[in-house]
Amino acid sequence: MLDFLWFILLGALAGYLTGLIMRGGGYGFWINLLLGIVGGFLGGWIFGLLGIHTSSIVGNLICAVVGAVVLVLLVGLIAKKR
Repeated sequence: MLDFLWFILLGALAGYLTGLIMRGGGYGFWINLLLGIVGGFLGGWIFGLLGIHTSSIVGNLICAVVGAVVLVLLVGLIAKKR
């Protein structure tokens, strides 16, 4: 149960940091949470392709933020095409 709470907290923090990086403010708690969780999976996949492995909370946070930033950039590119 404690691991799940850390996962949610880390996802929310990663989403909030992504909001600060990408637009100067957060996206709201639920969107931040979603961005952080999906970003964590995407960042883990990207880092895995590059041969980078994280094992600390800070490393996992960086991984999730990188993944969330990539996710926001991809969604932005797709939205501009429409």
